[in-house]
Amino acid sequence: MRGLRCMWSSPAEHPKFTLNSLVASLLGVESGQDAVIRTLLYEKGNQKVLPYDITVAEFTNRISGLRNKLAMCGIKDEGIEVPLSLGAENRTNSNILSADPNSLSYARTPPEILRIIYGSGSEYKPGGFYPNGGGGNIAKSFLHKA
Repeated sequence: MRGLRCMWSSPAEHPKFTLNSLVASLLGVESGQDAVIRTLLYEKGNQKVLPYDITVAEFTNRISGLRNKLAMCGIKDEGIEVPLSLGAENRTNSNILSADPNSLSYARTPPEILRIIYGSGSEYKPGGFYPNGGGGNIAKSFLHKA
């Protein structure tokens, strides 16, 4: 699932890297993958998706809307076409790189990520991709509070 990877570890677990350099490296790869996928979707943006009879662009907008709703975070996910007011520097409605109007990447908190991947809108209620809850320490910490 694009853009929802979350990594947590200590610098001691990665002696060759500082935590910041490791995260920066992972984000660089993630961003490249995201740009390739979004470019391919954008090229087909006006094509209808059968049997749903909506365009690829509308599909991406609906998926992004659902992710924003589940995360309860306002707008942190956008489809491949957006209103000019949400486009890069308010100059375009094409949206290959999902970012805020200042062209800065959106950040998600661990609870927002869990709400989306669980599909429940709650970091305390597993479901979706992880019906038994996530296996990492962060996910488990929320399950123990439920």
